[in-house]
Amino acid sequence: MQPGGMPPNIQDILAQAQAMQEKLASAQEELEDTEVTGSAGGGLVTATVSGAGELTALTIDPKVVDPDDVDTLADLVVAAVRDANRNAQKLAEEKMGGLAGGLGGALGLPGF
Repeated sequence: MQPGGMPPNIQDILAQAQAMQEKLASAQEELEDTEVTGSAGGGLVTATVSGAGELTALTIDPKVVDPDDVDTLADLVVAAVRDANRNAQKLAEEKMGGLAGGLGGALGLPGF
């Protein structure tokens, strides 16, 4: 029920849900088109991922390439990709968090 004891108008609820769905779809599309980076080893390895978390590029500074120590390079690559994915997750939370969190209030439904 809305304030004042009046039940929510189903047409209003459906219109608000449709508008929210369109905003979410737009934000998802924007995320997919956005790229974020992460790095490790003081920038010696840099990973680029889409806002959706897909790895799109990896840059390795030649200084870190040591044929006798590939484990360190592998660790740096993993760390850079994780950092980029964390940054993509933060971006997704910023873009989508407010929209998803407002869904219940927009629909006039408690607990959503």
